[in-house]
Amino acid sequence: MGVHILSTGSSVPNFSVENQQFEDIIETSDHWISTRTGIKKRHLAPSSTSLTKLAAEAANNALSKANINVKDIDLIILATSTPDDLFGSASQLQAEIGATSSTAFDITAACSGFIIALVTASQFIQAGSYNKVLVVGADTMSRWIDWSDRTSCILFGDGAGAVLVGKSSVNSILGFKLCTDGRLNSHLQLMNSPSDSQQFGLTTIPKGRYDSISMNGKEVYKFAVFQVPIVIKNCLNDLEISIDEVDWFILHQANIRILEAIASRLSIPFSKMITNLENYGNTSAASIPLVLDEAIKDKKIQSGQVVLLAGFGAGLTWGAIVLKWQ
Repeated sequence: MGVHILSTGSSVPNFSVENQQFEDIIETSDHWISTRTGIKKRHLAPSSTSLTKLAAEAANNALSKANINVKDIDLIILATSTPDDLFGSASQLQAEIGATSSTAFDITAACSGFIIALVTASQFIQAGSYNKVLVVGADTMSRWIDWSDRTSCILFGDGAGAVLVGKSSVNSILGFKLCTDGRLNSHLQLMNSPSDSQQFGLTTIPKGRYDSISMNGKEVYKFAVFQVPIVIKNCLNDLEISIDEVDWFILHQANIRILEAIASRLSIPFSKMITNLENYGNTSAASIPLVLDEAIKDKKIQSGQVVLLAGFGAGLTWGAIVLKWQ
């Protein structure tokens, strides 16, 4: 049984912040940010815009394009590291869009979340468990930023992207590879940092509270530039597809220098990389489906073309998926 991507959708907050606006709060400049990251602006969710609302807008957009009744969705997978509810927001998303016939659950894998969620959806479909699965990557990273940290606060934006996948006689997902190295976890994390506690005799019970994002930029850069080309090559080798046969590469939109270095290591022209980093920044689990949706709208990706998706981020986790676009 094959897996077919039926449609894509996306959503970002209306409010956006350009690089110049950071000059009022930290020591930086538009030139410094744009030359080192490739980012010009990012969309940030105000208090009136929840993660669930962004995810629902992206999901409804995808459903509308596919002309699918929401009641026909069997499963919803929400990839997010910033749920509205610590217990997860997939069930809230299910209620928001009215997909009352579906099961729903969250996947937490940061910037690799969408890749892992799409692989998970494909496995359920190929096993015959579900017919139509809605996969949403959404994050509101702005909720967890230290705005005084000039190395990280300029990078992140908020957004959501969605794909609707269903069973098909023709398989659009040709193959995948997923990787994790927890020994590198400290390079990019958002740790539980208890502030209060309750004492029971000699035992202290901490009250949970999360800190802000902390990142070792140099180590994350080295990790991504070294590991992502390897997983891409291994995935293609397993499928006996050469790097030259790939028409488009859509990678997690973290930093333009990372993308340029990966393209160089793969010996591919950067023109094969589809990017939107300039307008959105790093939107974590939303970044790949956001780019994919824009590329479909712009008719850049054509039927029959081979598209490679690759994510990398906290965990540290990384992975690749090879698609034959139908």
